[in-house]
Amino acid sequence: MPAQTFTISELAREFDLTTRAIRFYEDMGLITPERAGLQRVYSARDRARLLLTLRAKRLGLSLNEAKAILDMYDSPRDTVPQLEEFLRVLGDHRAQLEAQMAELQANLVEVRAQEAQARAVLTRARKGAAADAPRPPRKPRKAPPESATAR
Repeated sequence: MPAQTFTISELAREFDLTTRAIRFYEDMGLITPERAGLQRVYSARDRARLLLTLRAKRLGLSLNEAKAILDMYDSPRDTVPQLEEFLRVLGDHRAQLEAQMAELQANLVEVRAQEAQARAVLTRARKGAAADAPRPPRKPRKAPPESATAR
């Protein structure tokens, strides 16, 4: 039974990628399709590596980090060092994300403080503008009719 293969168009459709993106991943060494003449023929292994590459991207890993992790699994070595490296990369990335989150939280605190200050200044400015605004002239009161005052 022949091994399952895929065309670049099939993978592009399945993973919602452009064929150019898939060729870029090929240029990066993340996938290594065979050739049948001028056509690329992707194996189940290439498909799995593409899936794992996209998962690594969603996690925020660089393509180089993804490649290093994927390449570890191609070697016949023990899986313990591979998993240790994977955990190290994930831990480094998590620490980076947590630092970015802390920075974003600090920025949000500053933005909220500036918003509150701007609102207070605006409220004072509106009150001052209302007090300084010229009032329309008063209309003179009409005198009551004499018949009403004679009673």
